[in-house]
Amino acid sequence: MAFFTPWKLSSQKLGFFLVTFGFIWGMMLLHFTIQQRTQHESSTMLREQILDLSKRYIKALAEENRKVVDGPYVGTMTAYDLKKTLAVLLDNILQRIGKLESKVDNLVLNGTGSNSTNGTTTAIPSVGAGDKINVADLINGAQEQCELPPMDGYPHCEGKIKWMKDMWRSDVCYSNYGVDGSTCSFFIYLSEVENWCPRLPWRAVNHKEEEADKRSMAEIRTDFEQLYRVMSKHEEFRWMTLRIKRMDDTWIDAIKSLAEKQNLEKRKRKKILVHLGLLTKESGFKIAENAFSGGPLGELVQWSDLITSLYLLGHDVRISASIAELKEIMKKVVGNRSGCPTQGDKVVELIYIDIVGLAQFKKTLGPSWVHYQCMLRVLDSFGTEPEFNHAHYAQSKGHKTPWGKWNLNPQQFYTMFPHTPDNSFLGFVVEQHLNASDIQHMNDIKRQNQSLVYGKVDNFWKDKNTYLDIIHTYMEVHGTVHEKGTVHMPNYVKNHGILSGRDLQFLLRETKLFVGLGFPYEGPAPLEAIANGCAFLNPKFDPPKSSRNTDFFKGKPTLRELTSQHPYAEVYIGKPHVWTVNINNPEEVEKAVKAILNQKNEPYLPYEFTCEGMLQRVNVFIEKQDFCHGQVMWPPLSALQVKLAETGKSCKQVCQENQLICEPSYFQHLNKDKDLAKFNIQCQTSDIANDIVVPSIDENKKHCVFQGDLLLFSCAGSHPSHKRVCPCRDYMKGQVALCEDCL
Repeated sequence: MAFFTPWKLSSQKLGFFLVTFGFIWGMMLLHFTIQQRTQHESSTMLREQILDLSKRYIKALAEENRKVVDGPYVGTMTAYDLKKTLAVLLDNILQRIGKLESKVDNLVLNGTGSNSTNGTTTAIPSVGAGDKINVADLINGAQEQCELPPMDGYPHCEGKIKWMKDMWRSDVCYSNYGVDGSTCSFFIYLSEVENWCPRLPWRAVNHKEEEADKRSMAEIRTDFEQLYRVMSKHEEFRWMTLRIKRMDDTWIDAIKSLAEKQNLEKRKRKKILVHLGLLTKESGFKIAENAFSGGPLGELVQWSDLITSLYLLGHDVRISASIAELKEIMKKVVGNRSGCPTQGDKVVELIYIDIVGLAQFKKTLGPSWVHYQCMLRVLDSFGTEPEFNHAHYAQSKGHKTPWGKWNLNPQQFYTMFPHTPDNSFLGFVVEQHLNASDIQHMNDIKRQNQSLVYGKVDNFWKDKNTYLDIIHTYMEVHGTVHEKGTVHMPNYVKNHGILSGRDLQFLLRETKLFVGLGFPYEGPAPLEAIANGCAFLNPKFDPPKSSRNTDFFKGKPTLRELTSQHPYAEVYIGKPHVWTVNINNPEEVEKAVKAILNQKNEPYLPYEFTCEGMLQRVNVFIEKQDFCHGQVMWPPLSALQVKLAETGKSCKQVCQENQLICEPSYFQHLNKDKDLAKFNIQCQTSDIANDIVVPSIDENKKHCVFQGDLLLFSCAGSHPSHKRVCPCRDYMKGQVALCEDCL
């Protein structure tokens, strides 16, 4: 053969070649036998031998390839060199058969055989004359066509194919995966390597991959031995380890309970990297060092609960809290720095990180970090809205923030509370701190006519005397302020100093009212108080606080407006547990305090802030959220409810007013005129814009504007003259991250 390009042979291909070469060898032997035995055998017998050997060849070939569908690209990888080689071999075989039949007929005509069938010679078959195989064209690079399946549910497939047509030569890795310039090879690569397109139905299934998947199933864990061994190697994890140990029995009960309620089998065990940038020395935050002396703990609470959830759900978790560790792990992940994803035994499949760690990650990997963007899940307390996440759009709007411009899918940002529907709500667990004997003891504790002020830093109390005086008129006022300084705290406050979690629980159990001062924003403490039976006095903000009028939010990648100190408690809990009041209005404050004194509050904790609720949510995110592949099929479309927002209102607002959640995953299903027609929204004319407030419609002119950039789909933002087309969904009571059909 003049040409032959080596390739990796599968067992089926190897069998095919063995049979093929065996057949050619058999033909040569048969040809020799005919020459030696023509004096003794009739042409009929020779024809029977040829037919018999041919039948045996076809039968063996069919047996070797019975699971492979005939057609272009039937193997597990594309390889036109293989098809060219086979074409030449088959052409050679057919020519040999033709010559043999011609030789037999000549022998008959010359009288050497006794059973002549006819007086004609058999024409030599020509592969080039047939429609099915044209060897010359195939060798010269002709590409076979394949029928593409429907692309429903794969909105990016068409665009990716167009990109591949122009760019497939930009990196050698594409040809290594079998891409050869044909639409069929593009489609197979995009469906089987990167999964942006649906798999072709006739493609052979890789049974080895299926077996490997079966061996790597996740099994729930019911002890912490392995996790404690890993975390004990890091002093930075001491506070988190102590939190997990205090709650370990509750966690174990929760994972067992969840396994009884829903099927946790047949889940792939993921290889997960957890990098806590806020705990690295390079961050300069010293959060771990200050954790035991009244420092901010919200992030550590969330991280410890996430790590626990990943571990109990049965995944392989590696934890990093230094840039050196990050470099070591990612060195194994990166391997080659090509444009294609790695396959096989992946070192990392998911990366949980924070904003500080994200900057470290980008610097560590350099330009190749973009190849691993889809693996990222970024813990981001206050959220990152699409218009800050999209680098070009943020720049065009003049947003000067060090925290945005990442160009991730906005749902890759994981928030502390479900305040920004464009992001995903990860949450945390409200700790109970108590053992069985404590709980028994607590049942004997009687509520006292007392309040506890939410604020362990003295400066939070500044200019709050009038507000606190009203409360003091009706009940005792207690505090847990760091004793180094109490300048702004009124003299009548009984200060307990910084308490342990257990002691704080006992104090809350004998308290009727937990008093918000307006800061800190959206912390976990009000939920702890409500879970212990306190009512929460939640300061209202009028006008709402945002980056436009509050220094704390300046530079943060969000324009979200806080209507109170704790919007989640205001919207999703409410009375009788949460009383949102204007603390500068004495009459409103007094009225609320009187009402709280006249009611009996029972402890209340939303399911999503329990261990079991957190486990359920994290598991669903791991199983359903996929930002590396094109099909966005979750949440299921059955939950979609389309609403039109009045001019000047955001989709977040209109969905919330209808007791629903705005679901950004659905925007792509409302971004064409034919999509809107399904919901009786008619567009006579339309155009495309790259803006966060589309899709939208001018109902007077029946003019629709559709989204031109998928990263700009946003539940935030309002249009001054158009009605926004809003994708809403329902949610499970006590689990707002999930719709009723989401499990």
